[in-house]
Amino acid sequence: MNIDDVIRKDLLQISDTVHGGQAWKLKGIEDFSHNLNPFGPPACLHKIIFDAIAGVDHYPDDNSTELKNVLADHFEIGAENIIAGAGSSDIIRTFPNTFLNRGETALVMCPSFAEYSHQCKIAGANVKELLLRESNDLRIDADELFENMKGVKAVYICNPNNPTGRIEPREKLLGIVKECADNGILVFLDETLLELVPSYRDISCARYVKEYDNLVVIGSLTKSFAIPGIRIGFGFADEKLIKAMNKVRMTWNVGHIEQYVASRLIRDHMSHVTDAAKMMHSEARYMHRSLNEIGFKVGMTDSFFFFNSLKSIGTSVPEFKEKMLSSNIMIRDCSSFGPEFKNYIRFCVKDRERNEMFSNAVKKAMDGVN
Repeated sequence: MNIDDVIRKDLLQISDTVHGGQAWKLKGIEDFSHNLNPFGPPACLHKIIFDAIAGVDHYPDDNSTELKNVLADHFEIGAENIIAGAGSSDIIRTFPNTFLNRGETALVMCPSFAEYSHQCKIAGANVKELLLRESNDLRIDADELFENMKGVKAVYICNPNNPTGRIEPREKLLGIVKECADNGILVFLDETLLELVPSYRDISCARYVKEYDNLVVIGSLTKSFAIPGIRIGFGFADEKLIKAMNKVRMTWNVGHIEQYVASRLIRDHMSHVTDAAKMMHSEARYMHRSLNEIGFKVGMTDSFFFFNSLKSIGTSVPEFKEKMLSSNIMIRDCSSFGPEFKNYIRFCVKDRERNEMFSNAVKKAMDGVN
């Protein structure tokens, strides 16, 4: 049998996605390629997981009732407006499989999180990219977006955008949501990185899903609590959209341990996230200042990670990445986001000691280039 003959033809044309956070495969490497809470998981996590083990002798609650109630209280929204997932990636996969018919088109920013396009293509949908331009500081041009909405079923937005770190204000986003609503277009808004921004409650659009029935907002605990190995995600939307997505999601998609851990962390330990957000806000300014002082020109980030071109220092990304690895630091090569970004890297903000280590490694790498 020819294996290619039994695989869906459109899947053969889809490339694998590339992600950061791979330093765990190496020894002694400090990973600046991911965007996790630099405090790491809260110290109480071990006990919470241990307590959760008592419930693994039965199937998990398929409705994630307790978790939804905790989320509803935290985000000031109804439990009926919430869907739980095995990480936000679970909901990223569920969305196009629920709403995009084969051959319909989704509009995705470029660069942005690769899974949006990937999951749309798996569902058989087409992807139209809208380039975020350096001339506009890599921010969404709402007018250009509106001009490109013809024939589009859904628009994907990431806020803060991954990998650029840019944050769009709530007023601008809701203006886009309203324009899309007027044209029968869904908006998928990814806020998985937003809780690590001090002013996230003034930016988040989660509670507006009751006002806009075309809006789906997602979040997760992966970045905010630094627990990527425990898959916990959630989405907010109009009750009818939630009911439709629940028809598509896998039964028992969130295990008992995940539901228990998420409920306890959100209910009792959000200070772990807010404290980290305050620290990183300050440290982002320190990194901006210290890197520019040594001649590594970086613009200020809106968030807690930087997206930076290496053109000014005259080296390629692979060469610079290897030099940083020689100092036991991993950065993200952003060439996978498209040819326009082959000279870009992404790196996150951590605590002062590790940020100083990062700056020293950059200086050493630049000296090697010079």
